[in-house]
This record gives sequence, structure tokens and C-alpha cells, in this order.
Amino acid sequence: MRAPILALKDVRLADGPVMLFDGVDLALDAGVRACLVGRNGAGKSTLLRILAGQVAPDGGERSVTPGARIALVPQEPEIDGATLLDHATAGGAPGHQAKAALDAFGLDPAKRAEGLSGGEIRRTALARAFAEAPDVLLLDEPTNHLDILAIEILETQLAASRAAALIVSHDRAFLERVTRRSFWLEYRQVKRLDKGFAAFDDWAEKIAAQEAEEARRLERFIQREQHWMARGVTARRARNEGRRRRLDSMRLAKADRMREARGGLSMGVASSGMSGQRVAEAKAISKGFGDRTILKGFSTRILRGDRVAIVGPNGAGKTTLVKLLLGDLAPDSGEVKLGTNLEVAYIDQARSVLSPEMTLKEVLTPQGGDQVMVRGEPRHVVSYAKDFLFGEGQLRQPVKSLSGGERNRLLLARALAQPSNVMVLDEPTNDLDMETLDVLEDLLADYEGTLILVSHDRDFIDRLASSTIGLDGQGRAVETPGGWQDFVSQNPGFFGARAAAPAPPRAAPKSPSAPRPPAAGPSKLTYKDQRRLAELDGMVHALPGTIAELEAKLADPGLYGRDPAAFDRLSRELEAARAQLSAAEEEWFALEERREALETGR
Repeated sequence: MRAPILALKDVRLADGPVMLFDGVDLALDAGVRACLVGRNGAGKSTLLRILAGQVAPDGGERSVTPGARIALVPQEPEIDGATLLDHATAGGAPGHQAKAALDAFGLDPAKRAEGLSGGEIRRTALARAFAEAPDVLLLDEPTNHLDILAIEILETQLAASRAAALIVSHDRAFLERVTRRSFWLEYRQVKRLDKGFAAFDDWAEKIAAQEAEEARRLERFIQREQHWMARGVTARRARNEGRRRRLDSMRLAKADRMREARGGLSMGVASSGMSGQRVAEAKAISKGFGDRTILKGFSTRILRGDRVAIVGPNGAGKTTLVKLLLGDLAPDSGEVKLGTNLEVAYIDQARSVLSPEMTLKEVLTPQGGDQVMVRGEPRHVVSYAKDFLFGEGQLRQPVKSLSGGERNRLLLARALAQPSNVMVLDEPTNDLDMETLDVLEDLLADYEGTLILVSHDRDFIDRLASSTIGLDGQGRAVETPGGWQDFVSQNPGFFGARAAAPAPPRAAPKSPSAPRPPAAGPSKLTYKDQRRLAELDGMVHALPGTIAELEAKLADPGLYGRDPAAFDRLSRELEAARAQLSAAEEEWFALEERREALETGR
């Protein structure tokens, strides 16, 4: 049996009073690609640095095959040198290999290293690692800031490499494609599964069930020991003291496990009530900057409750399209019509609201004090922070002390407290651990408002999106129903044929009830239809207020107990008002489109 190329044995490390690792064993065999899974803050990045020899543990052993070359791509890499080629060769890689690696990731070796985007920084760091032809690759969140096409390039490079690899990532689809072994960092130790990430969830569930049973057995044993101790007599003092020491040891073990046990995330979204049926409608919009065309003649309609994913290469204009659809940026041509009663919550991938020197409390309570307004109700900041797994002591820590996943969780805590009926998430999955990601998916699936997702996470898109808009970076945009896999199957070669002439964009209808403009007829609406259109316009603007009043009355927790009949009557009125609003909006859309078609002769 061959020795592992890189291994840790009985490694221990404390971060101040907190024990990060207590007896960690991990062996990485030559040529094997493995994932390292664990919650945010468990120490995954620190463990990679120990493996790379950058951090010395407090105890235990690190062994590496003599002469083995190790390359670590950290979670937040820094680029040194005047050009990308300078950085790629700084570790000793030959120039021709560095150029080939940079070219494989779509980078110009002569490009200056200043002012790079997050995706360019990540690709440059990965290119350097592959150019060095290491025996071991340690990758910490390598898909962060990469577009889907760049992730597929990374998958190809990993498949072609003979290096062993240990990968920390939140991207399920990526891990399922590239890994053949799984390590789980939990309770300060590492467990091993000789299968890839595709088998991880089932394995983790079995382990959790076993540990729950062991915890129940320990509790029963402690109870028996306590009963025996209470009945012990002086004549058996020596044996009594021995059992007391064993009981104290078991109590300590139980208390330790309870401290280590992760509390459940309790995310929620503060709803501000319904928006209008139409959230945004773009008609033949175009946008460019200088000589570069971002969009050309794109049309779409986003209705209340839609889940729209926007995908494309980095720099293709995904964020620009979001700003156009929200009315924050005007198109060069075409028009965007926004719906009524829109309240937008925006989660920005740049985390621009997080100053490194701010404390967690200052982020959550920017106006000061100890209260956070959540769903219109005040909550103490300590209680709300615990919903997102932040302890009271962490509230005084600066943002810069948090891991990447913890910073993203803090940003979610801030954004989700804001009332909204439209939520825009720009790369929301970066750095999140699997459990947080699962909870976020469940929350968004139940969200009553409209979602606009900009993401590179294929699995995340497939689970949530009702339609996907793809941008090719050359001005062409296409929308199809479904998630990423649906888009790829319905638009083969869309991203690979950028030089081809742009095809006419097509928007996927999201509602079967959306009417089509009638054939050309008279030049304007009849008098009766004009009167009806004005009447409907008034209803569409008035009914949301009626609905809000009814919702406020029904929100009284004591109403049902005081007056069940009134509760039932108000519930029926609310249901009728919502149905009336939906019907009025559909009829208004039909008449408005007919009016436009008649006036333009279409």
C-alpha cells in the first residue's frame, strides 16, 4: 500500500480559547481529487493552510512525500507583479507553461495586473497553480466569481491534471463532477468517505442518525450513574469516587458536544405585501458602452412570483441587465415599464455595505441602538443574530475577522430584515456552506415575491429558476423556461458561437394567461373599451391598499379568539380582493396591449 502524498495525524489547533482541531487525521493519496466539507467557521481554510505548510499546528504531525510540490489557491487570492504573466511565473513555472495556462482560462498574459475584476483575479490565481504542475492542488472556493463557462474550464483542467486535489467549495454541481473522495470537518475532527460528493448527503445523514442515537445512549447512561451515585454508601467510597470521576468525564463530553452542536438557521424574509401583477416589462431594449454592445433588441416580461436567473460570461452585462429591469439605468433604445408597489431588496456580490472595521452589531443596527426591525416588528439584535448563527460575543467583533461565508451570512441577515416583494441576489451563494445554502434555497422557494438571480451556481439555478436569461457578451440575449440545464439543452452552442450573427431574441412567456395583441383593426379603442381601461386603471391602483388593510386586520393575533366570525369574513374579503386584483390586472394588460397595437398599426 502506497503512502499518502500529503497527510495530517492527530493535529490540534486552538484559536484563542476556541479549539478548532482536536485530533484531525487526513490522508490525501496521489492523483485523488477530494472535497473538504464543513460549516462556515469550522476551519476549512485554516486546515488547507496547515496542509500547505503555511500554518503550524499546536500539536500532531504533518507529513509530505519528499520533493512533492504543493500549490494553494486561497479564498481571496492576491495578484503580484506588473502583468498576469509576471504573477503566473512568480512561483517558478516556465514561461511557456504560464502562457498556456493563462490562455486556457481566457486571459491575456500581457494584461496589466491592476484593476482586475474578481473573476480575472480568480482565473489568474488558478492559472498560476496549474502552470506550476504541482503534485497537490489545494483549492479554497475556486468557483467564487467565476462564470459558468470558466467553471467548466476549471473542471476540464482538473480532469486533465495528474495532481491530487483537495477542494473546498459550496458548488454542488462542481463537486459532484470532479471529486472521488469526501472529507467532512465536523466537531473539530475529520471523517472520510471513499466516494465523491454525490454520495455525501446520504452518508452525512446516516452519521447524524448514528450520533443522535449515541447521544441518547449517553444521556440514559448518565441518568443511571446519577441514580447509582445518589444511592452510594460510605463503605464503597473508593468505587464511588471512581464512578464519580467517570460521570464527571461523561458530563464534560456531553457539554462539549452540546457547545459544538450547530444551532439551526432561522432565516426569514420580511414581506412588504404584494406588488402589482407586472413587475417589469422590457420592449426591444438595447444598451451599450462606447463601442461595446451589451444588449440588442431584448424583450421580456417579469410577472409577480417569477424566479428569473441571469447567466453569462463575466463582463457580459448581467448586472447591467438587472439595473435596466429595475429602472436604475436607462436603455439606449426601447423601453422598460415597471409595475406598482415595488419594494426591492438587493444583495450585492461586492458586499459593498460591509466595512472591514465595522462590528457585526453596527452592520445590523446602522442607526445605533439594540433593536433590528424585522418584518415590521422590533427584535433585539442578539436574538436576531442568533437566527444566523452569530453568538452574542461575535457582535463586538469586526467584519474583517469573519470568514467569507460568515460575511455573506451577515449580509443576508441585513438584507432579509428589509421588507420586500422583489429580491435581487447577485452571486448569493459565494462562500456559503452547504447547510446555509440549503436553508437559503428553502426560504427563496417559499418567498411570495419575485426573484431575480445572478449566479454561477448551476445546481442553485436548476433548483429555483422558472426561467433563465442568457447573455453571450456580444449583445445577444435569449430567455428560455427552466433552469441552467434547460437553457443549455434548448440553446446548444449559444455561448460558444459568439462570433455568429446575433439571432433575434426571444422571451419566454411566463404565464399561459398572458394575452397576445390582436390583429390590426381600427386606429383606436372603442369608447366602451376606453372607459373600461380607465376604470381598470383605478382598480389596479386602489385594490393593493384594500388588500394591505385587510392583511393588517388579520395580522392581529387576538382577532380569531375575540371574534371568529369577523376573522372568517375578513379572510373571505381578502381572498376576493386578491382575485379581483389579479383579474383586473390581466384585463388591463389585454386592453393596454390592444391600444398599443391599434395606435402603432401592429
